[in-house]
Amino acid sequence: MFELFEHKADVGVRGLGRTLEEAFAECAKAMFSVMVDLRKVEAKESVKMEVEAADREQLLVNFLNELLYLQDVKEMIFSRFDLYITGGGREWKLKGEGFGEKINKEKHTIKGDVKAASFHQLKVEEEDGKFVAQCVVDV
Repeated sequence: MFELFEHKADVGVRGLGRTLEEAFAECAKAMFSVMVDLRKVEAKESVKMEVEAADREQLLVNFLNELLYLQDVKEMIFSRFDLYITGGGREWKLKGEGFGEKINKEKHTIKGDVKAASFHQLKVEEEDGKFVAQCVVDV
């Protein structure tokens, strides 16, 4: 499950999941939902990705920014993610695939643009047996 939350100038994105990977994937869906109606994005193509960071919070920001980079380079919108996260201490790694399709302005009504994921209101933690991954994205 994902949700958006209020922020004065930008948009907060939050992913909730049973695992850290699921929370990251849902947070990414929240980010892409700011740009398009995800119900219209088919998982036709996949793109592999790999990011590293010193902690889980930075890993989330790096992951979301990598997706924005891939969106620009591949001209794709992503709607599904298969992720694998490893790490602890000062070494975290995320490997996975993003699934989606080429941007088609006739099919995908563009709602807005996300420029970057930020460290503002950044949180990655486990609460009551569920994982939460959130940050504010610049729009």
